[in-house]
This record gives sequence, C-alpha cells and structure tokens, in this order.
Amino acid sequence: MFTRYLMIGAVLLLAACSTTKNDGAMDESAGQGLTAADMQDGMGQGSAVPGSRDDFMINVGDVVLFGYDSYEISPEGRGILDHQAAWLAQYPAITVLVEGHADERGTREYNLALGERRANAVKNYLVALGVDGSRVSTVSYGKERPAVMGSDESAWAQNRRTVTDIQ
Repeated sequence: MFTRYLMIGAVLLLAACSTTKNDGAMDESAGQGLTAADMQDGMGQGSAVPGSRDDFMINVGDVVLFGYDSYEISPEGRGILDHQAAWLAQYPAITVLVEGHADERGTREYNLALGERRANAVKNYLVALGVDGSRVSTVSYGKERPAVMGSDESAWAQNRRTVTDIQ
C-alpha cells in the first residue's frame, strides 16, 4: 500500500515539475499525440483549453508505441502514461477509451488479441498509478485502423500502438 502512495506521489511531483512546449515542436513525451494533419491545421501552436481533448493530445500525449509482437510498455511509453495519469488526476470526471492497434502482419484474430493485450497493459498501468479503473475502457482494432499506410518497418512501428481517447 505504501508503494502505491509513493508511486502516486512521484507521478504528481513529476507532473508539477514538468514543462510543456506549445511552440509546435515535438518532444518524446508531449508531442506524440499530434498527427501530421493536426500539425498542418496549426494545432500544437498556442494553447488549448485546459481539460480538453486538445489539451490532452498537445500537452500530455495520447499515443504509446510498442515493439514487434509485444505488449510490454517501454520506458518512453511509461513516461507518456505517467503524464496521462497525472492529467487524469487533475480532471477526475473525464473518462478515456484506450484503443489497441497492431501492424498489418499476422492474422486478423491474432492482431485483435494483441491489440487487446496492449490496451489492457495501458489500462492496468494507469490504474496502478491511481486512475479509477471505471474511468478507463478498452477496445482493440487490431490491424484494421493503421495510422500510417505502408508495408515497411517505419510504417509498422507507427501502427504498433495504443491511443488514449478522451470520451
């Protein structure tokens, strides 16, 4: 129990000490939620309404990437999820949907199962950081909704992901 409180305290401390960029530049923790279309539309420049979907995407990050055939959360992914948990602690009425995705390799059924494991890994991590599990739902899209079209490692790497969507 003490460890859980210690972890929550560390997350809140990190969130209080962190800074965010609103100049359109992307860093590993804050900008991964931006898509190319968002940047073309000018999002990421200026500020978003606190507590909004745009605030979450720009200042926290909504995408966590995974390795091939894995649902293990990387250190970079944990950093993004730490920021998500801190943000969700600030806005306790907000619920999220964690979407699990996979690259195009493998069968539809296999990729749906892998996407589900990725989404559940993210949910479990957020819950371990103090987010009420009833605020986090999950869905798997497997390989059905790629972020990037292509049949090479670059495209596959971007499609092995979860996306946390504000509901």
